[in-house]
Order: sequence, then structure tokens, then C-alpha cells
Amino acid sequence: MNIYENIVILNASLSDEEIETASGKIKDLITNSGGEILKTDVWGRRKLAYEIKKQKKGFYLLLVFKSPSAAIKKLEGYYKVFDPVVKYLVIKLEKKQAEAALKSTAAVEAATVAPVEKTEQKNVAPISSGSEA
Repeated sequence: MNIYENIVILNASLSDEEIETASGKIKDLITNSGGEILKTDVWGRRKLAYEIKKQKKGFYLLLVFKSPSAAIKKLEGYYKVFDPVVKYLVIKLEKKQAEAALKSTAAVEAATVAPVEKTEQKNVAPISSGSEA
């Protein structure tokens, strides 16, 4: 199986529940096609660089997943007829790209899970600038 990166722009005028439903359907399609979702990153509502289908804003969703190549054809076919999807892009990642994408996820998760240790400050006497004799 290959590793893919998928960015999907959903219609921003949808409610949060509808966006959750739409992203759930996309994830279900990937897993039901024999794929495995490795990373999900929700970027949220953002302004588009240019109008797409008379929309000025979009809800961005990034997915990194393992999947057989036949599932990509199904996924792209689904995107073409699924109304909430404004734009999409699926990219096959090379080995180094996939490792970097997954490593950045692990680093972010480790940073949020591990508590930050406080460093103790030692009391240091102030340095006097005057001449004392």
C-alpha cells in the first residue's frame, strides 16, 4: 500500500455538524476501501486565495493515509459528486515525505502530551558597577 496526502476544501457555509458528517463519510470511504488513516489535521475555516464555485471561504481538512491505489480512484470519483467538497487534491508521498509527515505528527503529539519542566532560577547577587576599595 502507498501513503497519500489529501487536502479537501469543504463548503464553509455548512454547519459544524454537517462538516463532521462530511469528514466522517470521507474517512469511512478510505477505511472501507482497505485504507488506514495515519493523520487527520483540521485547519478550519479560512479565506480562499481566489473564488471557487462562488465561494470566498472554505473549511480545510488534511488527511494522510495508507491505501491501495484502486481506492484513490473511488475517492476522487466520490469527491466529484459529493456536494460539500469544493476542491480536493490527492498526492502520493515518497518514502522520505511520508516519514517527515508522520514524524512531525509524532513531535506535535509528544509536545502536547509531555508536561514542560520548569527550570529553577538560582538567586544571583547583582553585580555592582561602582569601584569599591
